[in-house]
Amino acid sequence: MSIRCADLAKVYEGGKSGWPALRGVSFEIKTGEFVAVTGPSGCGKSTLLNIIGLLDEPSGGKYEFNGRNVVSMTDQERSEARLGQIGFVFQSFHLLNRMSSLENVCLPLLYAGIDSREMKVRASSLLHKVGLKGKERKTPLELSGGERQRVAIARALANSPRLILADEPTGNLDTASSREIVDLLFGLNAEGITVVMVTHDKEIAARAGRNIKLRDGRLEE
Repeated sequence: MSIRCADLAKVYEGGKSGWPALRGVSFEIKTGEFVAVTGPSGCGKSTLLNIIGLLDEPSGGKYEFNGRNVVSMTDQERSEARLGQIGFVFQSFHLLNRMSSLENVCLPLLYAGIDSREMKVRASSLLHKVGLKGKERKTPLELSGGERQRVAIARALANSPRLILADEPTGNLDTASSREIVDLLFGLNAEGITVVMVTHDKEIAARAGRNIKLRDGRLEE
């Protein structure tokens, strides 16, 4: 898993010249790194994460995902890369409240065409891995915030991704739950999964192997 960005730019339409979210950002992330993306609100952190995750396209510069210039990728190839190589963890969990924890984790496996029996076995195993054994049939509304984020992480792991992108995954959690989620992410990183995490938490950033710090859409350090 390799990520290379050179003079990356993103301009959103609006006004006479648009709004520049990223202004010439260059960096590389290597396989197995844990990278924290930090900076004040509005500096371009989430925009950068969306581009890395192939959810958005840059307006300028170059982005190589596993050696492939994303500009040359078709929509189908991007979808396949997101489904099979990238796991997403969001601040607001993005779980379906009408579904059980098991069913939420099964969703990416369903999209990948996995057999229903194997799908349930794998989803159950992942819930056990993140510490939710016995809560497979609980809906998100029956779980605490920390437990919901654990379900979201299990879902992100469903298709054995090589990269996890986490956007403020502890933003809606209490201190104890935040520590548990961060420890879980660092544990996954120790297994060889590359983790890129947007955070405002200085303690988390200090634990990361490397920081990418943004300010006004530019790389500060």
